[in-house]
Amino acid sequence: MAKTKAELLSHQLEYHRLIASARLAQRNGQTQQALELAESSWPFIDGMMQYERKYENRESFTIDGIEIAFKLAPLLLQLEILDRLEALLLSQRRIAKNATTDVVEQLSAAKQLLSRAHRLWDHLEQFGKVQQDQLRRDLGGSQDEWRALAEVWESMGFITRFPSRGSYRLSLVTEMDAEILGKCPACGNFAEAPKILFLETTACPECHADVMYVLLGTKTVAG
Repeated sequence: MAKTKAELLSHQLEYHRLIASARLAQRNGQTQQALELAESSWPFIDGMMQYERKYENRESFTIDGIEIAFKLAPLLLQLEILDRLEALLLSQRRIAKNATTDVVEQLSAAKQLLSRAHRLWDHLEQFGKVQQDQLRRDLGGSQDEWRALAEVWESMGFITRFPSRGSYRLSLVTEMDAEILGKCPACGNFAEAPKILFLETTACPECHADVMYVLLGTKTVAG
């Protein structure tokens, strides 16, 4: 059934509200929250596009809710979000049709970046400290891509880069091993675990759903 103008408007307003919140979280360095807010905007994309095409005469769209996911999901090692995005694009093909960019190509590039990110993360976990200028030798691929990934992870606080022998020595920050509090988005159960574990799909011990825990960053639960 076709949505009314009021329904389409409500979708448009909710979409832009969520994107504004996601952008604010991004600026504040809250990358996990930014990614979750971006994903929560997806159900409103189609209504937003219909409203703006019909009532604002727009013909193509830069879809921030998807662009944020392309950027952050690989860096946070979250393949599940990219899989859900792929399912969305297959089920709502006019999203890709009306996007200003080739979102199918971007999805492929994001999955390739995630694969590289996993390889670098595993390499750092295995060896502890590695030389940035030796990543191409150790992992193959492009040295420029490894350097760019290392620089972004440093800016996100995931790794440290110390000058070493004309390049940089990379290592995971100890905070990734620190115990933090996470909340199951399915049942609301709280759990404590090393931060890195919450960056992957985890089986909730309470409801047994495979979920991405919401990172709360503290062990104190308000009563």
